Amino acid sequence: MRNRGGKLIRRKWRNSVVPPVALCGLLLWGPLWGCNRAGADAESRQREATGAPVTVSEVTTRDVPVQIQVFGNAEAYRTVTMKSQVQGEIKEIRFVEGDNVKAGDLLFMLDRRSFEAALASAQAALVRDVALAKDAEQEAVRLEGLFKQGTIAPRENDKARATADAQWAQVDADRAAVDKAALNLEYCTIHAPIDGCIGSLLVNVGDIVKAPDTDMVVINQVQPIYVTFAVPEHYLTQIRNLQDKEPLVVAAKIPGEEIRELGTLSFIDNQVDRSTGTIRLKGTFSNDKRALWPGQFVNVTLTLCTDTGVTVVSTQAIQNGQSGAFVFVVQADQTVAIRPVTTYREYDGFTIVGSELQPGETVVTDGQLRLRDGVKIKVKSSDKSESAKDGTGS
Repeated sequence: MRNRGGKLIRRKWRNSVVPPVALCGLLLWGPLWGCNRAGADAESRQREATGAPVTVSEVTTRDVPVQIQVFGNAEAYRTVTMKSQVQGEIKEIRFVEGDNVKAGDLLFMLDRRSFEAALASAQAALVRDVALAKDAEQEAVRLEGLFKQGTIAPRENDKARATADAQWAQVDADRAAVDKAALNLEYCTIHAPIDGCIGSLLVNVGDIVKAPDTDMVVINQVQPIYVTFAVPEHYLTQIRNLQDKEPLVVAAKIPGEEIRELGTLSFIDNQVDRSTGTIRLKGTFSNDKRALWPGQFVNVTLTLCTDTGVTVVSTQAIQNGQSGAFVFVVQADQTVAIRPVTTYREYDGFTIVGSELQPGETVVTDGQLRLRDGVKIKVKSSDKSESAKDGTGS
């Protein structure tokens, strides 16, 4: 390096092996590294002496259901859109939006006056025509007697009988008109046809409803209720065979909630949806607590059958390596041994395993990162009571 005068200046430490700052760093870091290494070795020796802390559970047997889990939607058991069967003005509305109603409850009342007048007119016409029919009948009987005596022509007798029959036919028509007028008057009071929940009101008092065009309100029956879902078509044969033996159980759970309703499979569609490769199914739920609501999104579990007495282990015990799944099995001397296992399906926090594990053996469920084959362990807690629990879960 040259200064401004052109003279060559050499760095005093140019030929040094290590710069002074770096040398100080090495001198300071060396003791620290030694301390860390010594601490790690001490911790390792202590762990080997006392055992690595782990949580364990017992391999057991239980009955595990075979299930299909999909998404579905709740659907009203029946839906009725209320319409008037006669035209008229709405005089009264006897419910509030959102009310629960029973079949037969009065919902709407229309203006009855014009229908009452029509009924009275029809009844009066009936009385008049009955009187005329009786008179024509008497005349026909009288002329029939004269005809038998030979005092009148056949034509007169036939004409009298035809007139009487026509009058009686008019009486029948009048009776039908009375029945129709009475029915129209009855239609002025509109009742709920089913049990259900009232939706939004689509008309108001004073509106003129026109039969059968005006939608008045929608009633959804939610007790019972359907849950509609679809499963892959390859399950169809199995589902149909099992359904012929006994109703299949369907569970519906609302996402994010603990509410879980049970029902039975009640419908299998008559064709496969080729665009999705699925078959549409329905489950019927009593819905006693009204937990399910039309249009609601739910998680559906269809139980096909139950595998009895299968060997299961806590899913937390299953580890995955380059050669596949394995577990750490606890030995009698409180060391662990790595054992490869064959895993099948998972259910309720347990995994069905093959014959590599036997009921009663103990496996590690937590703390596996500290373990290797032959390492001594110290059990800090046990899930034995939980793993031995029998049931179908939720």
